Amino acid sequence: MTLFRTIKTIIVLLLVLSPKNTFSQSKNKFVIILDAGHGGKDPGNSYHGFVEKEIALKTALKLEKFLKKDSDIEVVHTRKSDVFIELVDRPKKANSMDANLFVSIHCNSVSNPIPFGTETFVMGLTRSKGNLEIAKQENSVILLEKNYKQTYKGFDPKNPTTLIGLKMLQEDYLERSIQLASKIESNFKHKLNRKSRGIKQSPLWVLDAAYMPSVLIELGFLSNNKEGLYLNSNAGQEAMAGAIASAIISYKKEYFGNGYSSKNDKASSNKTSGKEISESSASAKDKKNASGHKSKCANVIFKVQFAAGNQNIKLVPSNFKGLKNVSVRTNNGNFYKYAYGETDDYNQSKKDLKEVKSKGYASAYIIAFKDGKNVSVEEALK
Repeated sequence: MTLFRTIKTIIVLLLVLSPKNTFSQSKNKFVIILDAGHGGKDPGNSYHGFVEKEIALKTALKLEKFLKKDSDIEVVHTRKSDVFIELVDRPKKANSMDANLFVSIHCNSVSNPIPFGTETFVMGLTRSKGNLEIAKQENSVILLEKNYKQTYKGFDPKNPTTLIGLKMLQEDYLERSIQLASKIESNFKHKLNRKSRGIKQSPLWVLDAAYMPSVLIELGFLSNNKEGLYLNSNAGQEAMAGAIASAIISYKKEYFGNGYSSKNDKASSNKTSGKEISESSASAKDKKNASGHKSKCANVIFKVQFAAGNQNIKLVPSNFKGLKNVSVRTNNGNFYKYAYGETDDYNQSKKDLKEVKSKGYASAYIIAFKDGKNVSVEEALK
């Protein structure tokens, strides 16, 4: 395996095991990386005078304008002009900023001029499973580092059971990516009346190398003259950018609420028995209301979710870094969400969150249930 793969896997493990995320820079913003495909000497697909690199960039710049209407969002581009960016540097920028989403924009083409429609890609299942195997094989390099036991908080590269956190992280990213992709394709189909070719899973390196929910959007086929004309037009790019922005903002609100106060409160998409769990950091008004009611909410329970994956793990402290009061929820036995604690006191749940993060679960966050039904923390505090 390559040195980069080794370094990549170590970084992922640091994200999972380190109590403090060392890459976080924009702690008070929801950071989105917009990656306009190709550029410079790499034009991408080119048919009928339509050039992929140009359409991708123009759409990405228009998308930024829509997203910046939300003051909690920070947009970062991998490129803002016609320059060539190496593939390795695109997800690297996202990882260095500990971004919340990575969105790559492209255009399709085939030799047949008939096919048309949008597609949104997410990381392939083979990649998700492969990351775990890579970690098992390559992480022995950690043993060459000084004080590796302290640095990696007890992680043993020789013991595959300590890689549970990595496995859950990869699966959770995939789950969230699919949720975002679904929103994007739904907007294309229902808001713009574009033909949706659906969500695809593929081992695309640029998605696999991003340590966050990631999607690659194919806006349409430049080889189809009618679709190419639409995507090459200012109106078409505005419409497509608006649909993508609406999906991203919906994703953010659904899982983080209307406010965003901490980059370390990353939420995973949670689908349990068809009901969605939304998480947000409380706004100043919510916090005031909570303190005014002694932070306790009638018929509301708070927990701290800290892991998710398709593995059903025995609920014993040794499997969760010593955490004792752990519960699990499942979606028809296909996906499991692990949470710590249970309290009707929001302030206590914040203490529980600190405890969980001190164990190394840096992406843990608070969830809420009202009368046994999943609700956002924002709604619970109201």
